[in-house]
Amino acid sequence: MSSAAEKPLAVPDNAGVPSQHPEQFVDPEHGLPAGFGPGWQGRLLFWIAVAFSLFQIATAFNVPLDHRLAGVSIIDLLRLTMALWLGWIVLRKLQGKPAGEMLLAWLPIFVIVELLARFGGSVPNQILRALHVGFLCLVAGGLLAQHKSDSRIKAMAAWALAGIGFAIGLYHWFLYEELVARAGEVTPSDLVVGITAIAVLFVICWRFMGPALPIVSGLFLAYCLLGNYLPSPLNHRGYSLDQVIEHMSFGTEGIYATPTGVSATFIFLFILFGSFLERAGMIQLFTDIAMGLFGAARGGPAKVAVFSSALMGTISGSGVANVVSTGQFTIPLMKRFGYRPAFAGGVEATASMGGQIMPPVMGAVAFIMAETIDVPYAAVVQAAIVPAILYYTAAFLAVHLEAGKRGLVGLPKSELPSAGKALTSKWYLILPLAVLVYLLFAGYTPLFSGSVGLALTVMLILGGSIALGIGAFALKVMFWIGLGLLCAFFFWYGILVIVGIVVALILASLFTKGGRETVAACREALADGARQAIPVGVACAVVGIVIGTMTLTGVGTIFGNAVVAVGQNSLFLALVLTMIVSLILGMGIPTIPNYIITSSIAAPILLKLEVPLIVSHMFVFYFGIMADLTPPVALAAFAAAPIAKESGFKIAGQAVKIAMAGFVVPFMAVYDPALMLQPVQGVTGLAYAFGAAYIIGKALLAICLWGAATIGYLKREMAVWERVLAAAAAAFLVLALPITDEVGFALAALLIGLHLWRAKAAETPAA
Repeated sequence: MSSAAEKPLAVPDNAGVPSQHPEQFVDPEHGLPAGFGPGWQGRLLFWIAVAFSLFQIATAFNVPLDHRLAGVSIIDLLRLTMALWLGWIVLRKLQGKPAGEMLLAWLPIFVIVELLARFGGSVPNQILRALHVGFLCLVAGGLLAQHKSDSRIKAMAAWALAGIGFAIGLYHWFLYEELVARAGEVTPSDLVVGITAIAVLFVICWRFMGPALPIVSGLFLAYCLLGNYLPSPLNHRGYSLDQVIEHMSFGTEGIYATPTGVSATFIFLFILFGSFLERAGMIQLFTDIAMGLFGAARGGPAKVAVFSSALMGTISGSGVANVVSTGQFTIPLMKRFGYRPAFAGGVEATASMGGQIMPPVMGAVAFIMAETIDVPYAAVVQAAIVPAILYYTAAFLAVHLEAGKRGLVGLPKSELPSAGKALTSKWYLILPLAVLVYLLFAGYTPLFSGSVGLALTVMLILGGSIALGIGAFALKVMFWIGLGLLCAFFFWYGILVIVGIVVALILASLFTKGGRETVAACREALADGARQAIPVGVACAVVGIVIGTMTLTGVGTIFGNAVVAVGQNSLFLALVLTMIVSLILGMGIPTIPNYIITSSIAAPILLKLEVPLIVSHMFVFYFGIMADLTPPVALAAFAAAPIAKESGFKIAGQAVKIAMAGFVVPFMAVYDPALMLQPVQGVTGLAYAFGAAYIIGKALLAICLWGAATIGYLKREMAVWERVLAAAAAAFLVLALPITDEVGFALAALLIGLHLWRAKAAETPAA
């Protein structure tokens, strides 16, 4: 067997980003380096993160720990296992062998077993949310202590913050029945716990993501307490401190509102799913496919960046993470082949942010949207698919035109990998993603679909590692067939089959060549999933203050009435106001809380103006994403800046030009919902199909015209008047007024005809 074949299928890496110098990598989403820091505190924090992920998996899969096998419950077996493990640790210590690492692993896993044991695996929703936030605070506070504390006092304060945050989750766990029995009543201890919970979350959010979100949520919280002193119509009837804290820190309307519930289930599960796929080599697979398909084309390196980022978007909903992971390779490659640094960074930022609108993950907002508006997840994906394709078409066209303008060629075919060979060697990585998509569109819940996808990924990684050690081809085939049949039993006998298979594969991997490395990589994927969940989870909890203010005071109606008054005279002006609010909020707030705030305030307004439900929510979602490309904040652009070695402002300027479709498509969808494949009143059957094809074709033409106008190139370099004419034609196609389509098509035909005539006239003398 070759050395290549003996390599484990999954290897430890740097937060999903392979690196020769992991200590130099800093995640721009929260400004922390990879890993959990030095010393025993770092190792303990690592195992806490692993335990956090195991807790989330157990609750997501709803593992029935009270299920009895031969009269013994699973929880009894787990407790026996923990006791034997502790005995082994003590024995090793008595023998003088190292046992510190085992003890650090045992402690958090023992806590998880006991937390789950009380409810037999079926943890109540309120407790799940509270413990989820508690674990987020524990891991986040530990990371602050390890990476952002330059003195012992600051480190101790950060660890204290972590412990207090986790203790608040334990408070809900320990007093669950009592809190339910006296819902609406607040004791002095409840008041202290509730205030402390808000304070801890605000501090952690500020340290991780900057001041914008805590300030916005803090203003809403202040409005709850002091809004009765404002003049009409801004005032409310007034609420006591007890009422506000009970509403915000207990129940499901404040920090434990729907976003936190979604973070504790769908989002965390899909983050883990992406983390496992990345460690199994999915990034390399996507890059190889993109290189093989587009590397040799005109401007090939930039097309590779667009296509690989689009593929990455199917498993990773974080635009900034995509910039950092794929951009490490694509941005230097684009620069080497002649693209300007600002344009190269803009291409990667634009393509990576598109991952948040690319099904099936869609930046996790899709799950929150489906929960918020109570529609099937597949309906959200259906609305997103055409705009996502148009978005990436616009980016692809922009790099193609820029390459033509600057005479840039592709990579030599001899230097490119084969897309076919890449798929042949790692085809199995596509299976979990394919099953996930199938289950989502078949009507299964995202939680079930994500659980199956994650389980399949883990089994493929562990099973593949074992298969490498099996010599004969026939035995390998029998192994995979047997594993497949065992997985099929899951649909008849439940989740315990999957749990049993995974445990068996882990034990078997410990005794095969390369198996230990694979198990270690899976363990690190669990820890990294917990790290990646911190910005999303903390943001969901903090933005719950905004939701709580909406439900308590009804403040959204104040802004809503003003915009509705504008919209009655001009829907376009109402849309522009909504766009501006989304962009301003998004400039300092991550996409998820931005969507939650704007959808709470603006989406109901658009609904009153007769914009379809999903379209109104997608409208604010899209502009929340565009905020990460829009100066002055432009988080994705500034994440690309150190890689491109260029100003973040210049990169943001290029990104806005490339991503023009992201600004145009939402407006077009409002005026014609068929662009998002939504029903149109009175139009069905073949008429609807033709109507949808027409609006999609019109949007595609408008995007092409915008791209030509912004880049200044079509068949050849465009004159200023041609660029103006192209922009005018695109604008007329976007407007939904009488005869604007006809004018737009006429101007487009005139532009294309004149441009081709000028290009041919220029070629004749040269010939």
